Amino acid sequence: MTRIALMRHFPTAWNQDHRFQGQTDIPLTDESRAELRALVLPAPWNDVGIFTSPLARARETAELLAGGRAITLDPRLKEIAYGKWEGRRGADLLADPSSGYMHVEDGGWHRQAPGGESHWQVWQRVQPALAEIATDDAPALLVVHRSLMRAIFAHAWNWGFDTPEPFKIKRARIYPMTLDRDGIPSQPEEPVVLVPRGAAP
Repeated sequence: MTRIALMRHFPTAWNQDHRFQGQTDIPLTDESRAELRALVLPAPWNDVGIFTSPLARARETAELLAGGRAITLDPRLKEIAYGKWEGRRGADLLADPSSGYMHVEDGGWHRQAPGGESHWQVWQRVQPALAEIATDDAPALLVVHRSLMRAIFAHAWNWGFDTPEPFKIKRARIYPMTLDRDGIPSQPEEPVVLVPRGAAP
């Protein structure tokens, strides 16, 4: 079994405006960068390999927490592609019957935006990446995106995107879990909050 932890990137202007980002490459806000510079990873996750999506918001989050260590970019860790929904707000999509949008707990694994991906397709591309990480037997931190984390957590919890989420994904926290040799995750453990820089261990 290989220990990993998942972490969601810090906010962008589109996050603050409640817009779907998907694979649109939006950078972090200046406020997010300042907040990240004031935080460090808790032990033992402050000295592990870091893998991240190449999208700027995840890559910047990883770089600011890496403390100068190299990070590994993996395109399989990109956010779900939201197609024609990218740049739009969920409330506006719900108000437009032609959009095909519905709440995440109503859509099932195979719901997808026009021109986008389903959570099942996301799982199909991320699982081989997890399996490769698992072959090294070395702990790793993955700095990624909410919908990608949902696909991993859903598999771990046997959740079918058809009831309320059995988990919460919050910022400035890492979610430890284990992977088997095939990259199949266990249920996440209690999240661990990032540590203020200079705080006593």
